[in-house]
Amino acid sequence: TLATQTDYRDGEAQTDPYSPEYIVHSASVPEILTLATLTWGHGLPAGQAEMEIIDRIREKRAWEAALPPMDSPSNVAKRLKMMEAMERKEWAYREEEIDKLQKVRMEVFKKLLQRREENQSKLNAVRLKNQWQNHQKAKEEKMRKIHHDCALMLRKLIAKRKNWMGKLERRDIIKEYNDFSSQTYAPLSRIGFFPDDNSDYYVVKNFYLNTFAGLCELEESVQHSVSQIKNKISIPKCTLTTTGYIRKSRRLEAVLAQVHQ
Repeated sequence: TLATQTDYRDGEAQTDPYSPEYIVHSASVPEILTLATLTWGHGLPAGQAEMEIIDRIREKRAWEAALPPMDSPSNVAKRLKMMEAMERKEWAYREEEIDKLQKVRMEVFKKLLQRREENQSKLNAVRLKNQWQNHQKAKEEKMRKIHHDCALMLRKLIAKRKNWMGKLERRDIIKEYNDFSSQTYAPLSRIGFFPDDNSDYYVVKNFYLNTFAGLCELEESVQHSVSQIKNKISIPKCTLTTTGYIRKSRRLEAVLAQVHQ
């Protein structure tokens, strides 16, 4: 199936290519040995950049073979001139590589900056949304308070308009005594009522309670049996057992007798 082929494809089971041992003759220098730095996964399989490196190595080997021998002053001067030209060419190639690398880094930096700007814009959008929601909640709360105050003032105006001529309403005694918050039960001090002024009005003043002679006379007038405390042990109506408990049947008989009475 497609899933099995995906799990067990050749790329997952492929190992590094086998490199057998070799022997190089002293007179020959194989070209492949100049590419010993390229290994599988690090330059191999070769791409466009690796092919350019191989071409440059071939050009350099051909240039080294074309150098004149150092057997005469003219050949030495010609050799120095060719080496200076090659050195300038190498520096130009190196500068071109540095420019390419800088361009690639600039592209990477641009992408990173663009990604950071996008993330920052998303965070700013979320922050603005949260602030807008908080302002909306505060606005709704303020509008709710305004409506509540408006309704309260309207009720006050309606109640005030009922008596706009200043006419006196007839007293409804039943309504006053039915409402526990009326002036009958809870008069206000701002209309001239001060409950603490007549606090002594409800104090009981009696000769027999406030004086010693009255207490003695009150004690003599009370019968002697009242001052004597007698405790009578109540006899249980039901028969008790030897352990002091009432049987269930006896208790039921007492309950039935009480119900019958």
